[in-house]
Parts: sequence; C-alpha cells; structure tokens
Amino acid sequence: MDYNLKSFDMPLVVSRLANIHYFEFTNQYHTKGDSHNFCELLYVDNGSVNIHAEHFCGTLSDNQLIIHRPDEEHSLACDREIAPNVIIIGFECQAEALVPFSRAPVTLSAELQNMLAEVMKEAMTVFAPPYDLPNTSDMKKREGYPFGADQMIKLRLEAFLISLVRSAQMPLESANLLGTTKSFIAPVHQYITEHYKEKLALDNLCFLFGTNKTTLCHSFKCEYGTTILSYINGLKIKEAKTLLRENKLSITEISERLGFASIHYFCRLFKKNTGRSPKEYLKTVRSKLNL
Repeated sequence: MDYNLKSFDMPLVVSRLANIHYFEFTNQYHTKGDSHNFCELLYVDNGSVNIHAEHFCGTLSDNQLIIHRPDEEHSLACDREIAPNVIIIGFECQAEALVPFSRAPVTLSAELQNMLAEVMKEAMTVFAPPYDLPNTSDMKKREGYPFGADQMIKLRLEAFLISLVRSAQMPLESANLLGTTKSFIAPVHQYITEHYKEKLALDNLCFLFGTNKTTLCHSFKCEYGTTILSYINGLKIKEAKTLLRENKLSITEISERLGFASIHYFCRLFKKNTGRSPKEYLKTVRSKLNL
C-alpha cells in the first residue's frame, strides 16, 4: 500500500541564532542606535526600560516584551531610578506574524514567561558565558553540550513564538476562562511575591490560606520547582542586586530594607547565591558595562 505522506505547514521558522543575553543593567545605562539584519527580542524581567525604535517609542515594564524587526534601528535607556534585568535574544526569522510585536509591547502570561525561561536554560547549556557582555558579535559554544541541545533551542524558541502569536489572537473570553484554572497555590505565590521583604513564617502562611505545612510546602515545590524559603531568598537576592546597581543605599541599608537579621547573614547568602560578595558583584557589573 502506498501512503500519501503529508508535509508540515511551517508559518514560523527560526533559522539561525545571533545571540542570547541576560543583562543586569545599572540605572541610567543606555545604548546608541543600532540595527542588524535579524530580529531582536527584548524582554524586561524586572524594572523598566525606555525604547526608541522606528516602530515604537515608549516604556517597557515588568514582564513586557517587544520584538524589533530586521534592519530596524533601535536603542534603549534605563530609568534614572530603577536598575532593570533584561533578556535579549537575536534570531533570524521571516514570519510576518511577528510584525505586530514591533509596534507595541505585550505582557507575557506566566505560561509564556516559563517558556521563555526554558529557551534561556537550553541556550545556556550550549553557549558559554558571559551572557551579559554588550555588543557580543560572536558567542562561543561549549564543547560537549547535551545531545540535541542546539536543536532544542530552535524548537523551544519556535514554540514560544508560536504560543506568543496564538495568545495575541486568543479572544478575551477564552483568556479569562483559562485564568480560572489556576491552582490553589497561586494566591500563596502572589502573596509571597508582594510581601517577601517582610518576615514570612510558614505558620502564618498556613493560617492565611487555610492549609498545613506539608500540603503548602509540597504544593509550592510541585508548582514552582523550589522550596518556599529558596524562592523568598531568590527574590531578596534579585532585589538586592537591583538596589546595588542603583547605588543609592549602603550594603547595611539594603540588608535592613530586605529584612535580613544582620548584614553578615545577608553577605553570606548573597555570596552563596551569586559566588561573589555584594561589592565584588557591583564591581563586575560596572566593568562589563564599561562604567
């Protein structure tokens, strides 16, 4: 029997990758106008940046994304007050469906944020650091990266972009319906995100959300892949990095603002998470940005 094999319809194909960056900018950092013959995805993980491009001029804030078109001149300037964290991915793709994302920023859902994180994780198994050096024109690949990892970057990035296009086309009613299916742990996560600078005890969280420690800890780790304490410490270290780059508070003041019992514990935790002391971290960031 002869089978009639079907070809795939592929309206969106990523053909090549130019670079992949995770920047921890200082406040007031800015770039000059630049253009290149590939698309550039810019996502604000934390803080805000001001964008000046041919098709959009304005501000991108937390969890917002824009995709510059090939040969589109663009630049960014960081806020005078806030030091942002920014993901930038340069890639070759001719899909017309991406054009609307150059005209206005879009806020990513939690699902899309996770998909973008998976792109970054896969890329970091293939490409060698540093990932925060501006104007890197030739990122080097690691030797002996996992089987298929290079191809997985392409597949994960295509999946993310396809999902991005679909989410923009999804009717509002459908989006609201999907939002009602969140697990019971989502409000806990939201509360921690808003109150992590305070002293958060498991007993208090259990009381507030009507559960017990075993259920709370197990559900949180299943949903977010980490313990509650590690998540809180991660938020504190991320905020500490931002405050250090803004250069307005002393290390002691940052430690107090983030609710640490002592500056010594803060410095130990910071070094455990980043491999550097707060002073060493700030010196490294300024050096890479040529400040």
